[in-house]
Amino acid sequence: MRPIHLRNRYLLVSDLLLLTLALYGSYVLRLESLALGPHWRGFWLLAGIALLIVPFTFWRTGIYARYWRYASVEELMLLAGAVTTGVLVSGALSLAITPRLPGSWPLPRSIPLIFLLLALVATAGPRFLLRLSARPISGWRAHRLSSAANGPRIQPVLIMGAGDAGAMIVRELQQNAHLGLEPVGFVDDDLAKHDVVIHGVPVLGDRYAIPRLATDYKIKQVIIAMPTAPGKTIREIVKICEGAGLQTKIVPGLYELLGGTVTVRQLRPVEINDLLRREPVQTDIAAVQELLRGKRVLITGAGGSIGSELCRQILCCCPDMLIALGHGENSIFEIVQELKGQAETLGVELVPVIAGTRFPPRIRQVFEAYRPQIVFHAAAHKHVPLMEEHPGEAITNNVLGTRIVLDAALATGVERFVMISTDKAVNPTNIMGASKRAAELLVYQAAQRSGKPYVVVRFGNVLGSRGSVVHTFRRQIAAGGPVTVTHPEIRRYFMTIPEAVQLVLQAAVLGQGGEVFVLDMGEPVKIVDLARDMIELSGLQVGRDIEIVFTGLRPGEKLFEELFVPGEAYVRTVHPKIFVARNGMDNPAAEKLDEAVGCLIRIAEQGDRDAIVRAMEELVPEYRPADHG
Repeated sequence: MRPIHLRNRYLLVSDLLLLTLALYGSYVLRLESLALGPHWRGFWLLAGIALLIVPFTFWRTGIYARYWRYASVEELMLLAGAVTTGVLVSGALSLAITPRLPGSWPLPRSIPLIFLLLALVATAGPRFLLRLSARPISGWRAHRLSSAANGPRIQPVLIMGAGDAGAMIVRELQQNAHLGLEPVGFVDDDLAKHDVVIHGVPVLGDRYAIPRLATDYKIKQVIIAMPTAPGKTIREIVKICEGAGLQTKIVPGLYELLGGTVTVRQLRPVEINDLLRREPVQTDIAAVQELLRGKRVLITGAGGSIGSELCRQILCCCPDMLIALGHGENSIFEIVQELKGQAETLGVELVPVIAGTRFPPRIRQVFEAYRPQIVFHAAAHKHVPLMEEHPGEAITNNVLGTRIVLDAALATGVERFVMISTDKAVNPTNIMGASKRAAELLVYQAAQRSGKPYVVVRFGNVLGSRGSVVHTFRRQIAAGGPVTVTHPEIRRYFMTIPEAVQLVLQAAVLGQGGEVFVLDMGEPVKIVDLARDMIELSGLQVGRDIEIVFTGLRPGEKLFEELFVPGEAYVRTVHPKIFVARNGMDNPAAEKLDEAVGCLIRIAEQGDRDAIVRAMEELVPEYRPADHG
């Protein structure tokens, strides 16, 4: 049963009284007289029925369980529907009964319709007053009252973006006066929104009006509420705010928001991720959920940046079992602890597994024990300079490890296999990139042999990953500099971790077998610009507070990364941000891949760097090792 809370019992009494008055008013309007005469009998009949049916309808639809101080359009629509239902049912019953009653029970047919209009006003009125009483005191009045009471000073703020996110932020600031932030205006580049008032807050102009408005309203902070805006737009707005001496906070990008809701708690300082944010990518979430729901999914490298985000997003798709496999016990422990509560809520069996991919018996044991149906292979060594110094580790982890996982997958009937690759596998100049290209060839071979959708997803750098240049720059800035960049013209593709994983899952849906999916990484970013942006976001200036020093390219490092191997035919898939390319067919070593990979692994285990390079050149003809010095 739906309870009638104490706060709504008064509304029940109000409804009974005001509905009676509304019905009386209906007769007065219809008869154009305060005296109802012979119509009193019909009035009391309809009133008796309505005062039973309408409150009963309110109870059944939950009207009396609502907290009307915080009512929204949803509650208003619910109330309108309940009133309409209750009044029409009451009117229909009364009109059906009166002819069967002895004596005269006059009931004009227009009365229920007039009653409906007045009943809407009678029931909505008290609730509207409750909602109105919860509205915050207007900004400048609150400011004056606060100052008069010697309380905390209210800080006026501007909201950049008069869309849904901006409206949510304003509503929450108004309802939480203790935050000390008073939204005095919106700014938005959409001319159609200018001079519009949202939640009592006017739209005062576009982004270029921010400096003037800051002076006029004594504003010290701008909140950027534009979760779908690209990084270029955010950069321009931040530059305007910095020029006006204003602090900026931002609503996280669309990929960071859960359920599309925006709260004040999510506001944070602008980060480099925001300045590099791209247009949001539309994904077929339903298709991804259909692929993963109820399946046993295994992720290698589950404690890493990409692996852990795969765990987060796949868990939301309700697989039957999620197996988080990794070599590092601490990272696996952390991701399992993070997701354990959510997994229990969703009814997903979350299984942590500590295992290295270079050990065939252990990997085969895991696959036979859990029988995964879908595998995401994210385990890999990825640091270019370190792998140049330790090439045997790159080969045994990235090539041998991939072969072992593929062998176990084929032996246990894994239905779908997705390997995470890198743009450094294209025309590689370093061991790490060449090892990932060799791993791509192994996946292609497994797809040919099995006829199953075993595919590769290739993309560039991800912001915030372990070892990311962003972390290096942040440490250098905190230490007072200098910030080191290898070359003034070096450029890299960047993508946020959640976005990359979302596209990986989308590519997994598209895979038929043997494809290399390449994510559209947008435009490459100059690393020196990235360093300059991070310095300025820290409130410092290049040259005055901190220096940028160029150190020269490191072994195996290229100025520009590429996404496609020469000769690869690639086209856009049905998804606009995913390309597909067929690889391996023209590779001279493809026919003797097993022999070539076996030879490479044996040499790698001996640790002879020069021999490793020669063997890799035979296996990956496009590999052009840089001078190791």
